[in-house]
Amino acid sequence: MPKASAKRVARRARAERDIDEAAAHYRAEGGIDLELRFIDALEAAARQIAAHPAVGSPRYAAEMKSQDLRFLPVKRFPYLIFYVERSDHVDVWRVLHGARDIAAWLRDEKVRAHESGRVE
Repeated sequence: MPKASAKRVARRARAERDIDEAAAHYRAEGGIDLELRFIDALEAAARQIAAHPAVGSPRYAAEMKSQDLRFLPVKRFPYLIFYVERSDHVDVWRVLHGARDIAAWLRDEKVRAHESGRVE
């Protein structure tokens, strides 16, 4: 049986900022080694999502009225990667600390999508 190819992972600008902020935090708290472990764990999670987009939990999909929204935890770190599978890529929306008020972020994101006319 032929192996399915992995999808390209595209991170939105806000997801990039989330990653930069988290990496800077880990560097400040534990040095470059901790920062690099975080980046390695994040990249491993991205590879898993690329290869198997349905692996993530759809737990918050109903709140966003987006049946395709999923998240995957980053192993050994308290971060969640929020993404949507598209036909030709995986669209990473945010990378959030699991202790954040995820419901509040979802409400804010839903309002911004409505105001911009973008319905995911």
